[in-house]
Formats: sequence, C-alpha cells, structure tokens
Amino acid sequence: MNIGRVKLYDADHEILNLLSGTDIDVAITVANDEISGIAASQHLADQWVYEHVIAHYPTTRIRFVLVGNEVFSSISTPEDMQIARVLVRAMRRIKNTIKALGIRNIKIGTPLSMDIMETTTFPPSNGTFKQELQQLMVPLLKYINGTKSFFFINVYPYIEWFESQVWNQTAINLGSALFRSDDESYTDPQSGLEYTNLLDQMLDSVVYAMAKLGYNDVMLAISETGWPHEGESGANRYNAAEYINNLVRKMTAVPSIGTPARPGVVIPTFIFSMYDENQKFGPSTERQWGLFNPDGSPVYEVNITSIV
Repeated sequence: MNIGRVKLYDADHEILNLLSGTDIDVAITVANDEISGIAASQHLADQWVYEHVIAHYPTTRIRFVLVGNEVFSSISTPEDMQIARVLVRAMRRIKNTIKALGIRNIKIGTPLSMDIMETTTFPPSNGTFKQELQQLMVPLLKYINGTKSFFFINVYPYIEWFESQVWNQTAINLGSALFRSDDESYTDPQSGLEYTNLLDQMLDSVVYAMAKLGYNDVMLAISETGWPHEGESGANRYNAAEYINNLVRKMTAVPSIGTPARPGVVIPTFIFSMYDENQKFGPSTERQWGLFNPDGSPVYEVNITSIV
C-alpha cells in the first residue's frame, strides 16, 4: 500500500518521529483551544511552530498546518465566537513564523464542515454560505487566496445520502453517493453542468458559494471524507469499499478529473479514518469509519495509492 499523505488531529511527536524519513506528506493540527492564545501572541505562535514543526521538519515532510477543526460549526457560546473571530489572526501568526524561517512549502489552512452551507445546496449553483457566517468567511477566503493555500472541507456523501433517506421525500440515489456513474446523472438547470456523483455536487456547491463572495479561484482540498463500514442504513463494508476505491480512482486519475465546475483541477484528499473510534459518543455509525483493524489488517479490501 502506497500512502501519499496523512492528516494528524494533533502534532504528536511520537507519530511525527515515526513518519520521519518517509515520502509521506503530513498535515498537523493546532487544537481549537490553542487558537485564542496563538492569535493573541506571536511568541506563542513561534513556540508552537518550533515545538511541533521545526522539531521534525524537514525529515518529516510536514506540508500543512491546519489551525483548528470545524471552528465555525460549534459557535454556541461567546468563547466559541471569540475563537471563530480570531481564527484568521492565529493562521496569520503561524504563517509569519514559518515564513520568517524561510520555509515556503508548508500551507496553512483550517478544515470546515459542510454545515457552513445553507441547507439548500442543490443544485450546486445554489451553493451559499450561511448568512450568519459570511462575516467570518470573507476574511478567511481573503487570507487563503492571498497565501495560495486551500479551502479545506470535511465532506461526507454518506451523511448527505442518509439524511435524505430520513428527512426528504425525494431521496438521493445511493449509486450517486457511491460514484456509480451509470446509475443516473443530474444536470444543474442554472449552470448546465452535468453531475454523475454526489461528491462533485457537494464540492461544487462550495465552489459556487465562494464565488458569490468574490473568490472564484480559491483551491479546494478535502480534509475528511469516508464511508462507515457498520452502523445505520447503508453503512456496511461493501458500500465502504466501493466508495473508498472509487474515490481513490477519481482523485488519483491522470490527468486529473476535478469537478464539473473545476475540470482538471487536483483536489488533495484525506480519507477518514485509519482506525475506528470506539470511544466516540453518538450512534454506532459515528465510530465505524476505520480502514484498518487495531492489528493493522484491513477492515475491507481497499486500494490506497497516494491518498489518505
């Protein structure tokens, strides 16, 4: 198995040491509760970078520093709002430190969830960020665009499909969620673009949302995607294997496929997740996304080539 990139939800020294000397590109993460401190202090930003980046770079191929995770999804308290408001400042401070050290090949980003979108994102050309988040989105997009980084999005066709079965009278076709291009296609009545899978529709809804705020060219990256192998309806090993294998085939195609709105564009992609999260709260489906068992054996047959 040839793994091309790995995303860590922290900056664990032991794991970073294990990745030293490999050809694996690594994304490390600044915890949400560290954002306010870093935003307020360049010294703390310097300290974080020296401890978590410089201690391992370049023998460990750190290529992304992700500041927080889904920061705009949990704004329920004044503290949450404060973190959201200073997110870009924290990203800028981390970037300042890295740039001052002469490092040019590490991108700074922040993963966001699809719940930043208005509930009606279909057709894709209707894609719009929630009104209450737009004052936060504009400075973020400005920063990402200015640094030529990526708009990182956690995108799960399984969740979109499952919720359509539960809540919508017109359910999404399972084949569309699993990249079965022969099952059906959908033409966006406004753009005229044809879609053969749900992932492309979801990604392009974000593309159109960014364009509506004046940012037509910000690059996309998938910071999380996957399919549960156990749990609720549609969550089984057969569907999980089909989704992951078709995803890998799409994202590693040469030349790059991109999406209907962004044809031929490379989309860096991270699969969620390496292992199940047995201690996670919520429905059983929440805990069953892993590709591998604890002993390293595969949960199902999957061909991962230059993508994780």
